[in-house]
Amino acid sequence: MVAKLDSSAREGWSSRSAFILAAIGSAVGLGNLVRFPAEAGANGGGAFVLFYILCIVLIGLPVLLSETLIGRHGQAAAPESYRKLAQESGASKHWEMVASLGVFSAFLVLSFYCVLGGWVLYYIGLFLSDLATTGVSGVAFDGMSFEQVDALFPAMIGNGVITSITNLVFLFVTLIFVARGISGGIEKVAVYLMPTFFILLVGLTIYSMIGGAMDQTVAYLFTFEPEKLTGEVMLAAVGQAFFSLSLGVAGMVTYGAYVGRDVNLAGTSAIIAGADSAVALIAGLCIFPIVFAAGLAPNGGLGLMFQTLPHAFQEIPFGSVIGLAFFIMVAFAALTSSVALMEVPSAWVIDRFKLARPVAVVLVTLGAAVLGTLSALSTGILSGFHPLGFLPMFEGQGVLDTLDTFTSKLTMPICALATAVFVGWIAERRLVDAENGLEGGLHKFWLFLVRWFCPIALFLILLGGILPQQMSELFALIGG
Repeated sequence: MVAKLDSSAREGWSSRSAFILAAIGSAVGLGNLVRFPAEAGANGGGAFVLFYILCIVLIGLPVLLSETLIGRHGQAAAPESYRKLAQESGASKHWEMVASLGVFSAFLVLSFYCVLGGWVLYYIGLFLSDLATTGVSGVAFDGMSFEQVDALFPAMIGNGVITSITNLVFLFVTLIFVARGISGGIEKVAVYLMPTFFILLVGLTIYSMIGGAMDQTVAYLFTFEPEKLTGEVMLAAVGQAFFSLSLGVAGMVTYGAYVGRDVNLAGTSAIIAGADSAVALIAGLCIFPIVFAAGLAPNGGLGLMFQTLPHAFQEIPFGSVIGLAFFIMVAFAALTSSVALMEVPSAWVIDRFKLARPVAVVLVTLGAAVLGTLSALSTGILSGFHPLGFLPMFEGQGVLDTLDTFTSKLTMPICALATAVFVGWIAERRLVDAENGLEGGLHKFWLFLVRWFCPIALFLILLGGILPQQMSELFALIGG
């Protein structure tokens, strides 16, 4: 017989600081550590960074606050929270479909995000083995050629057994914490791993600043060249700000449901957004001095983490130790994000079917394991399988890339856009104002952003995903 529970017995965060750490952990992930530095360097350096920060303030923060207040008002899984606020506002209960789309997005992202987390675990194993061979003071992969280190990544992702096993291991670790509940599991991840993550990040950054090419890094990331702030660069910055905070997956709606009434949501949202942005900026100062000091050119995406950096660790003192510390840090960030992603559909299953938490989490994990295995194999034996390849935007993409494109370019922007419209135009002002913690001019400014500016910006992100070529040409024209 399936265990069931009373959904009214709902846990909450033990403190404001626990909520903040958990929310920061939800937002901080692989995108902060890899995507932001690469995007900044490729899109105008300081001009991109400045516009990115503006986008965090003007788009990310308002939507983040909107998601959180819906959750705290509803005190339930994301769809039920939307439904409650909609019905109390005299609107259609079908607004819950926005949250349902977010829950679905979180599940899809979880399924392939744990594959990437498994890759990180594999590299931790590589550096542990290397450290045992070279010793603490040795460079990484001593005795291996540039080509041999470069080949480690394609060899790994091409091995379906390795990627499938590491994916399941990472997924199982995530399950353990989520199944233990808010105070017994999810909080533990946040309270212990996030401070450790920040210590590692700061320590590695100091090492990079002392022994790396810091002058070249500062010039690469922060030289302000206004002529490079083209319309296309602006669109890239808007997209990075949106994805950096993990908006559109109902994560902050779910976490907001566990927040007490004594917490000021506006203030805590500002802290979360600020910390997330700080991590992205510091990550650039951590990574690129090592890359430049090794005489390497930075590349974008996962190649920066899994190929360029291992090469760089070959060229620096204590490379094995530094490489191991770096990938442990990345694993912590990935785990706190995967825990948040798993909690979103798990909370929905608990509320919808009145199941005990461990049962709900296991069901979600089983579904993610099936889809994740397909993603893990899509870089190897299933590389020729393109499930949506008949559509132009998914042409040539395997399962992993298809899921990434489907969520990041379609479902997540749609969900965030609908959330801004819902909070800005549909929800009863009295109910929203009772939750958001804003007064006076700040309240009016936030309302303007969530009603007008955010929907327009999110609509542009959506169009940029669906019609990349046309939008690129349009923004190039606008940028002159």
